[in-house]
Amino acid sequence: MTEPVTTHQAEDDPRNADILIYVNGRIVPKAEAVVSVYDSGFLMGDGVWEGLRLYHGRWAFLDDHLDRLFESAKALDLDIGMDREGVVAALESLREANGMHDDVHARLMVTRGVKTHPFQHPSLSRSGPTMVILMEHSRPSIPRPVRLATVPHVRGLPMTQDPKLNTHSKLNCILACIAAEKAGADEALMLDVHGFVNTTNACNFFIVRKGEVWTSTGDYCMNGVTRAKVIELCREHGIPVHQRNYSLVDAYGADEAFLTGTFGAQTPVGAIDGRPIGNGGMGPVTERIRALYKERIARECGA
Repeated sequence: MTEPVTTHQAEDDPRNADILIYVNGRIVPKAEAVVSVYDSGFLMGDGVWEGLRLYHGRWAFLDDHLDRLFESAKALDLDIGMDREGVVAALESLREANGMHDDVHARLMVTRGVKTHPFQHPSLSRSGPTMVILMEHSRPSIPRPVRLATVPHVRGLPMTQDPKLNTHSKLNCILACIAAEKAGADEALMLDVHGFVNTTNACNFFIVRKGEVWTSTGDYCMNGVTRAKVIELCREHGIPVHQRNYSLVDAYGADEAFLTGTFGAQTPVGAIDGRPIGNGGMGPVTERIRALYKERIARECGA
């Protein structure tokens, strides 16, 4: 069997052994970067996060990520404890402390803070919020198109846990990923509550049929920043793109398929449920979108 890969697979980088980490206003060595066992993020998954990518010393699409961070925090009634300028200052202070410039991935996490007792009620979080920022030297190294397997786990309804929220509570997606791994795939393809193709456990999902790009309606998935940029690029460059309901039959018969995410940008999909997609490699439309995205990054980050 082919060795499994992950959509966040990166080259080994020895510099990551000595990175500094931001914890509540302090920049500390990795061994000292700790939070309380009473922290609401650890106890209850009560928090929000953002993944960001550094290119040429600049954070790509930073305003979009900050918009989502503050919107998610508001939905959780979580006070981040600083304004947008404060968050940017925290990111930049850690970037400078680590001497990082390119091929860097950051995970910015905010929880409701430390609880007085290990129970659910938000009022028990009386010391907080907790903010942690991890940055790693991280050059994507995904050696082949990924294999997907459909799983029984679906992304939830908005009245349960709205999948548009980037929260710490990721167990549903983790269980989906485990199911896909047990089926011999790399990542899970998750359906929506109506049985239409939706997203994967970690990325947004696109197919290409007869030169047209299809993705889900966005009603039941994380509306990723990279997803939005791909849709924008398609519209700007005359590539037909549709946000629509479609079935596994449509996905199996696609000419190409790819995933989008902050880490891997656009990752080709080689097979779904053992069925090869196209020729099993990166198709021409995916390749064009990837090139257009690199150009957009270069403009955005001043390469």
